[in-house]
Amino acid sequence: MSYSAINQIYNQYKNTYDEMYAENGTIRKNYRKFSKLLKKLSIEDLNSMSEFSRDFFMNQGVTFTVYDDDQGVEKIFPFDIIPRIIDYVEWKKIENGIKQRLKALNLFIKDIYHEQFFLKDKMIPAELIVSNPNYLRIMRGLNVPKDIYTHIAGIDLIRNESGNFYVLEDNLRTPSGVSYMLENREITRRLYPKFIPKNKVLPINNYPTLLYNQLKSLSGKKKPVIVLLTPGLYNSAYYEHTALARLMGVELVEGNDLVSENNYVFMKTAGGLKIVDIIYRRVDDDFLDPLNFNSASVLGVAGIMDSYRNGNVIIVNAPGSGIADDKAVYTYVPDMISYYLNEKPILENIKTFKLSNEDEKEYVKKNIEKLVIKRTDGSGGYGMLIGKDASEKEIENFIKKIKKEPEMYIAQPTLNLSTSPCLINDKLRPRCVDLRPFAIYGSNGIKVCPGGLTRTALKEGSLVVNSSQGGGSKDTWVINS
Repeated sequence: MSYSAINQIYNQYKNTYDEMYAENGTIRKNYRKFSKLLKKLSIEDLNSMSEFSRDFFMNQGVTFTVYDDDQGVEKIFPFDIIPRIIDYVEWKKIENGIKQRLKALNLFIKDIYHEQFFLKDKMIPAELIVSNPNYLRIMRGLNVPKDIYTHIAGIDLIRNESGNFYVLEDNLRTPSGVSYMLENREITRRLYPKFIPKNKVLPINNYPTLLYNQLKSLSGKKKPVIVLLTPGLYNSAYYEHTALARLMGVELVEGNDLVSENNYVFMKTAGGLKIVDIIYRRVDDDFLDPLNFNSASVLGVAGIMDSYRNGNVIIVNAPGSGIADDKAVYTYVPDMISYYLNEKPILENIKTFKLSNEDEKEYVKKNIEKLVIKRTDGSGGYGMLIGKDASEKEIENFIKKIKKEPEMYIAQPTLNLSTSPCLINDKLRPRCVDLRPFAIYGSNGIKVCPGGLTRTALKEGSLVVNSSQGGGSKDTWVINS
């Protein structure tokens, strides 16, 4: 069957924006050259390419972990061979919007742990900060290197039915997914070896070098010792930890590989102890230092916060950065941009209802079938309710949870996420997608990798793109046409 004979089924995705097809069925400008390539491929060719990609990911060990799956925790990451293509002009707006947002968020974090002008000027309710589990009192008054808290960020974006990009959430603690972005590009380079260089697809394979240089810029040393601290083999992102450490040429360590003595952090080596200058940690705050946080933790390093406080080690991202990616604090980011930068947001937030507000809570209860309810500390698609898909019993149980802890929930309209064609059962079928670009903040400013990780809801009609709940991904091409 030729490509031109492959039907698209859009009935279940009415009032959505498709990345490839305009409403009248014509190909969008950024996809036209790629469409010509597809027309030369048969369905057998496409299926063969899909099989090649599955074998590639299997051989490379590109996996993720599902903790609640009785059939085993390790899964091969689902990949779709049809890339998502973004025009360069549109990408520049995204890039500038992310830089603006990250600057404001970083200034907010610094302010919250120092002068607290944002609180004093009543720009945000004080209880939203002081009662937040991500607010670390140990960070009050602590000066961090170069005044940078959010070194690595993954900003989740969605495109609505009008074709505009909106920020869904900010990931500022230990954002994951960059290794899948890199592997996706590696496989599409093999699937489309001539198309990518010929059509000026912006490269992303220099991300590890960019990350290393940005981390290095935080230190005054010419050759600082950088390590990547992982919780270990059973962490859901362990594959990513190993890949990034290897690609950057730094040591991958666990907590028991490090020791803090005399307010310095040392790495245990065959030749003895070696001073560590920068720790790119993938361990959550609560498990980072058993002397200062969770005393039962065996994942971190006892005394690491004392070394940090004395300026003898740099921790990336800074502890306490999570205060700015809380889903309730998210609603105030446009105000942060105005307050700290005196600018209008380039990328808008999604309309969000705070359930700690009585009027907004009542509205949500009356219109719950039109809304998505999320826990402010939730992630991975867990701890949420999609009203239109929920049963009366599920809604009833969720309302009870809201009544018990209203401050722990926010609500947003059910979004018509944009769709992108995916090869499923011998047809190109539309599936909902989001986008997570990655930004790195160093002494040289903010660098945004062109593209990012496009996550795909592979289940028909699903809005949930998380890999732990049946989602997959595809390569993201930014084309400078």
